Amino acid sequence: MAQPDIDEGLYSRQLYVLGHDAMRTMGKANVLISGMKGLGVEVAKNVVLAGVGSVTIQDQGSAEWTDLSSQFYLRESDLGENRALCSEKALACLNSHVRVSACTEALNQDFLRNFQVVVLTDSSLEEQRWVGAFCHTNNIRFIVADTKGLCGQLFCDFGEAFEVRDSDGESPHSAMITHISKENPGIVSCTDEQVHEFTDGMQVTFSGVQGMTELNSCGPIEVKRIGSYSFSICDTSNFSEYEKAGVVTEVKQSKTLSFLPLDAALEEVVRDLDLLVVNDYGKVEKHQNLHFGFRALHEFKQKHGRLPKPRNQTDAELLVAMAKQFSMAANFDKFDEDVVHKLSLVAAGDLAPVNAFIGGLAAQEVMKACTGKFTPLKQWFYFDSLECLPDQEDGLLTEEACAPRSSRYDGQVAVFGADFQEKMKKQRYFLVGAGAIGCELLKNFALIGLGAGEGGHITVTDMDSIERSNLNRQFLFRSEDIGGIYAHQFYSGLDGVAAALDNVDARVYLDGRCVQYQRPMLEGGTLGSKGHTLVVVPHLTESYGPASSSGQKAIPLCTLKHFPHRIEHTLQWARDQFEGLFKHSAENVNQYLSDPEFWARTVARGEVEAVEVLEGVYANLSDRPQDWTECVTWARIQWESLYNNDIAQLLHCFPPNHVTSSGLPFWMGAKRCPHPLTFDPANTTHMDFVVAAANLYGQIYGIEGSRDHEGIQKILSGVRVPEFTPKSSVKIAVTDEELAESKERKEEDKAKLEELELKLLSLQLPSQNFRMVPLEFEKDDDSNFHMDYIVATSNLRAENYDIPAADRHKSKLIAGRIIPAIATTTAAVAGLMCLELYKLVQGHRRISSFRVAYVNMAVQYYVLSQPGRAPTFTVAGKQFSLWDEFLVRGREDGREEMTVEELLKHIKDHHSLTVTGLYYGPAVLYADYCDHADRLKQRVSDLVRVVTKTELPAQQQMLEIIPSFAEDEDCERVPPIRYLFR
Repeated sequence: MAQPDIDEGLYSRQLYVLGHDAMRTMGKANVLISGMKGLGVEVAKNVVLAGVGSVTIQDQGSAEWTDLSSQFYLRESDLGENRALCSEKALACLNSHVRVSACTEALNQDFLRNFQVVVLTDSSLEEQRWVGAFCHTNNIRFIVADTKGLCGQLFCDFGEAFEVRDSDGESPHSAMITHISKENPGIVSCTDEQVHEFTDGMQVTFSGVQGMTELNSCGPIEVKRIGSYSFSICDTSNFSEYEKAGVVTEVKQSKTLSFLPLDAALEEVVRDLDLLVVNDYGKVEKHQNLHFGFRALHEFKQKHGRLPKPRNQTDAELLVAMAKQFSMAANFDKFDEDVVHKLSLVAAGDLAPVNAFIGGLAAQEVMKACTGKFTPLKQWFYFDSLECLPDQEDGLLTEEACAPRSSRYDGQVAVFGADFQEKMKKQRYFLVGAGAIGCELLKNFALIGLGAGEGGHITVTDMDSIERSNLNRQFLFRSEDIGGIYAHQFYSGLDGVAAALDNVDARVYLDGRCVQYQRPMLEGGTLGSKGHTLVVVPHLTESYGPASSSGQKAIPLCTLKHFPHRIEHTLQWARDQFEGLFKHSAENVNQYLSDPEFWARTVARGEVEAVEVLEGVYANLSDRPQDWTECVTWARIQWESLYNNDIAQLLHCFPPNHVTSSGLPFWMGAKRCPHPLTFDPANTTHMDFVVAAANLYGQIYGIEGSRDHEGIQKILSGVRVPEFTPKSSVKIAVTDEELAESKERKEEDKAKLEELELKLLSLQLPSQNFRMVPLEFEKDDDSNFHMDYIVATSNLRAENYDIPAADRHKSKLIAGRIIPAIATTTAAVAGLMCLELYKLVQGHRRISSFRVAYVNMAVQYYVLSQPGRAPTFTVAGKQFSLWDEFLVRGREDGREEMTVEELLKHIKDHHSLTVTGLYYGPAVLYADYCDHADRLKQRVSDLVRVVTKTELPAQQQMLEIIPSFAEDEDCERVPPIRYLFR
């Protein structure tokens, strides 16, 4: 049977999380999701976006007011209508590759046989028991998901023998080999570039080993770790002698898991804590109590036909008594009445953020059940965010305050009361980023009523445009380009900021603005199955802070230019080639032709670099192609230069048997000895390079290209490739230090510059308006030749150095710097962020109420913990934190702006500190050790303009000035002066 095609344009980011095999398997799966309230539709939305074969949504119930609090596909006009039928069309529109159907009948065994995965939401325990038993017997993966107010429950049963093909989804570990001993067991030594990550019992394979080639054809071999750069393998005493090279790569191992059926797991989880996945280590006993609380809720509903009423103490006492009976029957001696009591008070609530979190997790379990990818939940998960409730509950929330009002917010009012809802409506928030997380946040904001009342608003900003791959994770686009600069007046009018950004620098910048303007910030991010959330609370928590040094090290330039040993190196080199040949070269030409200052600006960068740039300008203008044939000719000669001539020159300087001054082989360790390639028009990769390079070269000159391989080969047969002879005078830098030294100013560069100036002035251009067309790299357009060029360029370079090639999919990930993404993680992260929003809106001031989260849904890693406190520092005996400032209004009551002297006096009068220096960025505004007496009489903003030699933007209202004080000259940190001058 032919494998179904994968829409890589739609699923590109998810493919980097799941892989092609898992996506194909998932595309055949039929999934049933029962219950179309807020939680059920959240699960369905994520599963449909993921791309299973079919989703059937089942619900016998009709839409009610409380459903509108979290069911984002129901409108007021749907009240009284069947929830599944109302949701079917909207869910189907999310993904044309998934068949979506609705069922309004009761579940039965014959119906269940049609599915590989069954999810129950909003179900009775009786239904869970019989469906769970049937699924366990018939090898149908079974999931129960439930939410009650601020609490959630998840259960999985994937049968008695469920195969997990890849437990974590991480790329297989690999390392470069420097030596393999010939003994029993053989000892493998790796390069000291980085510590290998192999552990005892891992299985590995070998490739590219020279000499001891027997290892290249061996099946997976078990390893035993010896040290950071070595491990032992099998008996190698009868193998050939190791010569050089080779890569060792981990082989992912599958494992089989056994699950208990629901009936057994209900009792066993009390005795075996391994069946309970912990997510907040301060709440382990609380979540054990929630197990009894949820069981009691089922019994309560069976007896009374409803859930406990919001804030009803009588119902709460009844529920506590029921749960206590269950705990006594299970011999559980840590029963906590308070946990079950609070569960009862909020159980009638239906909250979008809790549904988003539990729904994200449940949908991820569906995907695991379909594919065997990642480690499934084994087997119970409880969650609560009861700390969202008011700090001082007594008397604040009554049964009347939480009673239903026939409002779309009834599900939320049931938990927090009507007054809170009015406060929520008046909030003014700034959402930065309307991508995947931003869309999920907007959905939640709309459901909870954030900024939905008079005086409230949500401002959304995002600089990116929508691409097709976004549609796999983002189902909502309502952002507007609001333009302008967000300054003091804007931030002063906000209640808070939500950051849904995809890079650290942007997060650091926004965090700095939130600290500057004393505003709380919600921040979240994802990387495939991993996610994090952070809440920043003024005068309480630490901030996101400055960018820490990334774990990713920059690739040394010499490694890229001459000594690559990983596919990442060849891909970065290919990307650099693209930028240099098809973007920067054209930009430089256009600037030379249009900007009179270009020459002087280029020479000011240094003569070595100026010669390189201006030689490129001259070459692009003097040797510009006239037609398509000349583009193909250029590409063929380019191929020869990159993959034959440059390598031949490198080997001329450092022959294969070259030794260093220490007597060691030059080509060893991370230095792989390359070999030149010979062009072969019958070789697909060779031709791919020529076709892509010729088309891109033609594009920058406005010449129409072609994909006609036969016609291109005909042109190639007539191309005369110049002969190449390596030169002994060429010096090749081995280290980045040597490379930097080679760029130092030389006398001959001055002469070259003078010669280039004359050559460029004598050029005859085709027209006065001639301009080249710089190309912006775009990885997601398969028709533009960009990725064609990157893949071929990189893989040919890899062939030079005997590095395993990368397919187009992997090449796009690395060269395109793609962040893998999946809807399930996005939904879960957005849900957690909005739970922190509840706390901010209520004005919580206890740090124990807030949570930061780190999750990896692939391996059941969920850690929620308190945020760190704002660090403090001391100035002149007084304690400050990053939130402290000296706020100065430089122009009050219409008077003239302060002078520097008046500013110094203000600080002295109000804070008893003597200013000895004022600094604006790197500029010194005032220092008592300098002759700055004349500056004391200047207006502060005027002095900033004079010293920095720049005008202050019209929108800027505040200057952040760093002072130094006579009372504590040695302190490393001081609160800034935030000076309002407009």
